[in-house]
Amino acid sequence: MRAFFTLAASAFALAACATAAADGEPPTRQPEQSCRTEPGQRFVGQRATAEVGAAILAATGATRIRWVPPRTAVTMEFAYDRVTVSYDDDYRIGSVNCN
Repeated sequence: MRAFFTLAASAFALAACATAAADGEPPTRQPEQSCRTEPGQRFVGQRATAEVGAAILAATGATRIRWVPPRTAVTMEFAYDRVTVSYDDDYRIGSVNCN
């Protein structure tokens, strides 16, 4: 009887590691990242303008841009198609990151 309970507990532990959803649907696949950070690094130090923003979008492959002014908190959710551009009080770009 003890062996049965040990076997049952092991089966439940393994079931918890399964990748399929409980309703039998296969797990969803994460979309591939469409934004590339590396090409956006050439804009660091430039003045933040609408034209530079359009160039950042074109260079990184992102479809959305998030401008982050100084001393501003931002959410930490990840968006595969978004580029985040932080700038300082003088509107100089400090960082360009895909997230």
